[in-house]
Amino acid sequence: MSPATSSRPPPQANRVASHTWSSTTSLTARNTSSPAVPTAPIRATTVRESGPPCSSAPATEDSGTERKDKPDRVSVAVVRHRPARRRILITGASSGLGAGMARLFAQRGRDLALVARRTDRLDALRDELTLAHPDVVVVTRRLDVNDHDAVFAVFADCRDALGGLDRVVVNAGMGKGVRIGAGRFDANRQTAMTNFVSALAQCEAAVEIFTAAGAGHLVVVSSVSAARGMPGSMTTYAATKAAVAALAEGIRADQIGGPVTVTTLFPGFIRSEMTEGIADRVRFMADTDSGCRAMVDAMEREVAEAIVPAWPWRAVVPALRHAPLAQVRKFLR
Repeated sequence: MSPATSSRPPPQANRVASHTWSSTTSLTARNTSSPAVPTAPIRATTVRESGPPCSSAPATEDSGTERKDKPDRVSVAVVRHRPARRRILITGASSGLGAGMARLFAQRGRDLALVARRTDRLDALRDELTLAHPDVVVVTRRLDVNDHDAVFAVFADCRDALGGLDRVVVNAGMGKGVRIGAGRFDANRQTAMTNFVSALAQCEAAVEIFTAAGAGHLVVVSSVSAARGMPGSMTTYAATKAAVAALAEGIRADQIGGPVTVTTLFPGFIRSEMTEGIADRVRFMADTDSGCRAMVDAMEREVAEAIVPAWPWRAVVPALRHAPLAQVRKFLR
């Protein structure tokens, strides 16, 4: 597979200034710090404060003095432009949420490195995107994220193909799992290896690239199931998603004052290949487009953590965390 060509050289990465977000739950967007690094040009604008205009009329007789004219108070608003993360690598991009995010980023003019095991689907997606957006560079590479040596090699290859990487979306995962004790350790081990150990390899490879470049945005896709231990076939899956959330938070702590910004996404139930088996028996299933749009918008804001879509999951997650396990089990049936 050869990457799509373009006469436009990949733009250089910008760096992100710190942004502050607040939340009432542990899984919504929280405060995060980013290094004080160069950004796009800063524009200063003058803003007059609201309120009644100052009067030049004399003071009342009680004061015995005359009030001088006072100009309106003026404050200066400094507008910092967010960096454009132009070159984006997405794992697990052949279908579902990965493909949906790729389509939305292509609409925004971003160059893409799309990796997954199913190269036929990757190539079809590349052709679709380059036809719709001729100025966008799209490269595809085959990658089984459980081949950890290949993760490092393919990430480096994608970096070279695009002239750098500004954002890596650790999205590859699987929902395969069996109730603990059912004699299917093999299935649960496969889920644990794919969802956590391979995510560790992807994070390691991405942070190495970003550190060498002096900037980058790491996005780790967790799940709202990370909020609580889940029953049945979701037990191992939920445990791995809690683990990757903790992994991302640890990296974020290491990168305070460093060059890498880290975002953790907690998607609710979004229609995709992974959720096909439960789509008809779970509540609040979002369609693929709106779910992916919520994920991309959260990435673009570069928040520390975000539950997506916000409604109804920002309300549901705290309830899941504190509800009796019997109620959690009933909710998921």
